Amino acid sequence: MEERMEEAEEQEQVKGCLSKFIDDGTVESHRYYLSRKTTLEMLRDRGYSVSPQDIDLSLSEFRNIYGPSPDTDRLRLSLPHASNPSKRVLVIFCGTGVVKVSDVRNISGQIVNRETLTGLILIVQNNITSQALKAVNSFSFKVEIFQITDLLVNITKHVLKPKHQVLTDRQKKNLLKKYNIEEKQLPRMLQTDAIARYYGLEKGQVVKVTYSGEITQMHVTYRCVW
Repeated sequence: MEERMEEAEEQEQVKGCLSKFIDDGTVESHRYYLSRKTTLEMLRDRGYSVSPQDIDLSLSEFRNIYGPSPDTDRLRLSLPHASNPSKRVLVIFCGTGVVKVSDVRNISGQIVNRETLTGLILIVQNNITSQALKAVNSFSFKVEIFQITDLLVNITKHVLKPKHQVLTDRQKKNLLKKYNIEEKQLPRMLQTDAIARYYGLEKGQVVKVTYSGEITQMHVTYRCVW
């Protein structure tokens, strides 16, 4: 039943997926290279142990290792948190096809040491069916889904982006005490915001935002994730 529902859903989806833009492998490997690099930078900024050599890998070195048409299984990442090695995140790159419930079940079956896994990041290149989303939501750990096109550029490095710093619980408490306010009085940042997604922020976390420019003077504001 689920398979038939997915087939019907897939037929209704636009067929302009990224696979149509893949040439002899050059564009494909470049896309994987950029998204993998951004993902490594993102996890490093979240506090995970990431080797600088992996981040600094050049495109030619990446192609020498993974080839012109990389196998997504080889791109998989499993990284421990720097301050708590028992906390581990798993990153899985999906292929160019629509992600179905059977794909999610296959991913679930491949996950080992679930007790140490605190997060799963799926990087997709196409749509994910509603049945597959339901299967993802049944996982006991946090699952984040990124389109590969969202990771081709690290948004935190954009020259026009203000600097963001995620406050610790203690820093948040001191901030609220200093200004004698409640967190609901702080400006809001939606959990779907690109920056919130980059840092994997949860509701209630506070971000320090520093703006600076040649015309406007530097100023700081704080935003609470909702």
